[in-house]
Amino acid sequence: MNKVILMGRLTRDPEVRYTQTNNTLVASFSLAVNRRFVRQGEERQADFINIVAWSKLGEFCSKYFKKGQQVGIIGRIQTRTWDDDQGVKHYITEVVAEEAYFADSRRDTDSTNNTSFENTFGNAQPGSMGADFEMSSNDDLPF
Repeated sequence: MNKVILMGRLTRDPEVRYTQTNNTLVASFSLAVNRRFVRQGEERQADFINIVAWSKLGEFCSKYFKKGQQVGIIGRIQTRTWDDDQGVKHYITEVVAEEAYFADSRRDTDSTNNTSFENTFGNAQPGSMGADFEMSSNDDLPF
């Protein structure tokens, strides 16, 4: 099974190109995904992961995703190689996006580009805990 789920911030606006053979749209961008743990006395580290999105998903990403925005990507890992003009072999590992979601809260997105997008990552509204669970204060916690 080859499945990856990422949430991170775009390090640049998506770059669009078209394939030579059949003129298919390809959008490429990278995500800065924070590592889970921080070593004491150090800043949080991030991995920079290359993402490619094809056709309609690529068009969506190129139209609505902007540098600095937090997004969720579901896809698969792909490796490929190619030889450059000097005959040097290059290797790349990237994530081929199959699904893409906005992960910023509505308020964060509104303030960055004045466009209203729903928080569609997980179909949850910012701060919600689910349909049947509502918490009024931290005093209600059982621990």
